[in-house]
Amino acid sequence: MKISRKYLLTGSIVLIAVAVVLLKYRDYVANPWTRDGQVRAEVIQITPRVSGPIVSLNIVDNQFVKADALLFEIDPRTFAASLAQAKAQYDSARDNYVALEKQVEAEAAQVEVSRAAVLQAESAIKEDDAEIEKNQAEFKRQQEMLAKEATSKKSMQRARANYQVALEQRKEAVAGLTQAKATLAQSEAALAKAKANLGAPGDANASIREAQSAVRQAELDLEFTQVRAPVDGYVTNLNLRIGSQAVTNQPALALVDSDSYWVHGFFKETLVEDIRKGNKAIVTLMSYPDTPLQGYVDSLGWGIAQQDGSTGFELLPNVNPTFEWIRLAQRVPVRVHLVDVPEGIELRVGTTASVLIMTGDNDTDKSVPALPSALQ
Repeated sequence: MKISRKYLLTGSIVLIAVAVVLLKYRDYVANPWTRDGQVRAEVIQITPRVSGPIVSLNIVDNQFVKADALLFEIDPRTFAASLAQAKAQYDSARDNYVALEKQVEAEAAQVEVSRAAVLQAESAIKEDDAEIEKNQAEFKRQQEMLAKEATSKKSMQRARANYQVALEQRKEAVAGLTQAKATLAQSEAALAKAKANLGAPGDANASIREAQSAVRQAELDLEFTQVRAPVDGYVTNLNLRIGSQAVTNQPALALVDSDSYWVHGFFKETLVEDIRKGNKAIVTLMSYPDTPLQGYVDSLGWGIAQQDGSTGFELLPNVNPTFEWIRLAQRVPVRVHLVDVPEGIELRVGTTASVLIMTGDNDTDKSVPALPSALQ
């Protein structure tokens, strides 16, 4: 009886162990998995903004650099000279603006003088009109008195002369008013021209803004001679040397963003039906088969490039031959975000990985062992 119990207990333990193993293995077999995985990262093409020979190279191939670290420097002398020239042109523009401003002030003063002359001419005409009226009345009075022999002929002639002089003075005053108005019109035209030459006042002036813009552009060009890392990352495939010519908008080196790693798993189209965003993912790198990486599904691709129908020779469509009884499933990319990378694991872009998606499981805190060797 004792022996039976011992065998029974042993058998039960074995059965439980086998059941646990089978259930665990079923998790891996029942859930979508693929060996066609690849480590990816954002690769930044470091492109100089200005052209010139490289005079300083502060990095070596495959070096890790921090954000804003100086990668290399382009000869700054040409751009420093351009900056000095732009500043000189800015100073000249400011001086020219001040001169035009003074000219506007002078023309405005001349307009005021011309207006005063017009007012003076109009006042003179009014005075002449009063003088004419007075002299005309005196001349008429002298004529009446001469008829009554109450005055002398000489007094009457003097009154007539004064009246005629007043008339002539008025004609001259009218001519002076006409001339003053013409001068005022010329002064106002000169003022308008001076204002047009000056443009908008202060820093809104077009010539000032243009000169400021030229200075800022020259400052940026000089700043761009120092090419810095935009993010933390690894310098890759460095072929630059001191003396090499950097060319504007031509990539000079690649920088792998160390904070942007993810894994692309390329799953058969027959397996993606149950995959959802947020599903837990187990990533096993070929280079670290015993250290699984945890992550979750970040997104699923919505399309892949098709070879059939693409333009080929003589603009004819490319069509690959297929066997009617064999239909190969297409691969759909599934992007996996890595939750945590254990210390000692070095991710490298393009390396191979196996990816298993735990459909229905969004718990990224639960530890999971690496995929069995058969699935790696």
